[in-house]
Amino acid sequence: MHIEIDDQSGFCFGVVKAITKAEESLAAGEKVYSLGDIVHNRVEVQRLEELGLETISHARLPELTGSTVLIRAHGEPPSTYRLAEEHGIRVIDATCPVVANLQHLVVKAHERMKACGGQVVILGKRGHAEVVGLTGQVDSDAWVVEGIEDLEAIDFSRPIYLLSQTTQSLALFESVKQAILERAADPAQVTVHDTICRQVSNRNPHLREFAARFDTVIFVSGKKSSNGKVLYRSCLETNPRSYNIEDEQELDPAWFENCRSVGICGATSTPKWLMQRVADKIGQMKDSDAGK
Repeated sequence: MHIEIDDQSGFCFGVVKAITKAEESLAAGEKVYSLGDIVHNRVEVQRLEELGLETISHARLPELTGSTVLIRAHGEPPSTYRLAEEHGIRVIDATCPVVANLQHLVVKAHERMKACGGQVVILGKRGHAEVVGLTGQVDSDAWVVEGIEDLEAIDFSRPIYLLSQTTQSLALFESVKQAILERAADPAQVTVHDTICRQVSNRNPHLREFAARFDTVIFVSGKKSSNGKVLYRSCLETNPRSYNIEDEQELDPAWFENCRSVGICGATSTPKWLMQRVADKIGQMKDSDAGK
């Protein structure tokens, strides 16, 4: 049986930056706290916790005077930095550069809309860390929509500035954009800024091609990963024999019956070493079957 790991799957550069910063500080003997899961992958978080990283919630920040806290790739609102400064907390800022740029764009869009009585609309998942960081740049004075159905809350008689969470689907962004332009009283007063990260969005068409090449596809991703849900859906739509797992313990031998090829891929929050571990386990399962 042929087993192949997708060479384009795995950490995006924003996640690599955050994990590298954490590992460097831990290797120097520093106690480091991560504000929320450093990456939406349970297995990788456990690996880093074994190295000494401790994941905390925002509620614990006031207790950590003089400590070191890492801000993950998703970014944070200005209020988090102010709170850290008030309590003498050293911040390791690992905000993804793409997210940091989007935060600045949200501020500029808000200033522009405030001047003309308009609204900032962000396509994104409510409560997602990145979206919380984005809306926090403007004291939550922005509309977050998860799809076309949420546009009912928008006042189409006023100017609109549309942006997007960096990991959203390009197809969904396009459909929301078109719906806004069709409903706007004056389409000329609608500003659209595509802020989707191409390192993430370009994986969608690639994964469709990848999934089509194999009898069975194993998609490795943490259950909290929004990006993982989107990419797995692409695999499943292309190949109905696609299965989503967090680690090799979830593999089912029945998935590989009458199977000559297996493709292994994952989200932008999935480490390469974990995909390799899954590949090794599948190989062991096949060898075990052959020996019966």
